[in-house]
Amino acid sequence: MTQDRAEAPPPLPARLPGERESFAQINGLRLRVREWGDVGLPAVVLLHGLRGFSGTWRYLARRLAGQYRLIALDQRGRGDSDWDPGHNYYTDAYLADLEALVDQLALDRFTLLGHSMGGTTSYVYASHHPERLRALIIEDIAPGSSIQGAGAERIVNEMAKLPASFTSWTEARAYWRAARPSLNDAAIDERVAESLKATPTGPITWRYDAEGIRQTRMNPDPARIVDLWPVVDSLRIPTLIVRGGRSDFCPLATVEAMLSRNPNIRQVTVPDAGHYVHDDAPDTFGALINGFLDETLQTATQAGGSHGD
Repeated sequence: MTQDRAEAPPPLPARLPGERESFAQINGLRLRVREWGDVGLPAVVLLHGLRGFSGTWRYLARRLAGQYRLIALDQRGRGDSDWDPGHNYYTDAYLADLEALVDQLALDRFTLLGHSMGGTTSYVYASHHPERLRALIIEDIAPGSSIQGAGAERIVNEMAKLPASFTSWTEARAYWRAARPSLNDAAIDERVAESLKATPTGPITWRYDAEGIRQTRMNPDPARIVDLWPVVDSLRIPTLIVRGGRSDFCPLATVEAMLSRNPNIRQVTVPDAGHYVHDDAPDTFGALINGFLDETLQTATQAGGSHGD
């Protein structure tokens, strides 16, 4: 184990040309923001999932940064953002953070993309602020996904068995490989580097508030769980749902019910992807997002919408 502890960690993913990093003071917390693309381009705000991180969007940014300004947030309790001392990791808190960030950046019309937990926040933001959005993109989450089904059970089990720390980077990588077997080596290395940190004299620990997030996920306050069906019914902007064909989290039947209830929603299933479509099928995911963004931007332009963000 001594030799393993001396191993160098997986290298941090190379920063993309023009990648920018800043911190925003939001609701008493210091939150990290990563950006790609010129500030004068149409904006796309990106929200990661439960144990995600802003850097998870680098591959998408590599494809889109020449046409769009991409803005990704390390959500409270994750990455280099502050942990909430009160363990407030509920949708209303994430929503308030997003609202404050959008206001601080003076974004007018933008597209919002959210994966999993970030998708829940995105649904709710879109229902509250349709005038601010050009379009909405949801990656692999639907009403009920976080409450019932194989995916919800998997996540609860993962959180229940979450190791407190690791003795080596080899051990940490093996954990993520077992937890995310569909990811390629580059995505595993990125996840290890972005979700873990070495302590000066102790073990390798999480970059996120593992205990606070676990408490919220495993023993949530029922009064703060969002029923997404009324939210979905209220959407009045172009909405694309991208789900994985092998996903255990976003059932096709539920998504089809959403489409039958709201004509503003469309869906695409990526056959060879699971819950992490942007990792499992990055080229397909990028092409879908690029096409939808171009289409909605063109529609907004024809309708007299502004490109200014």
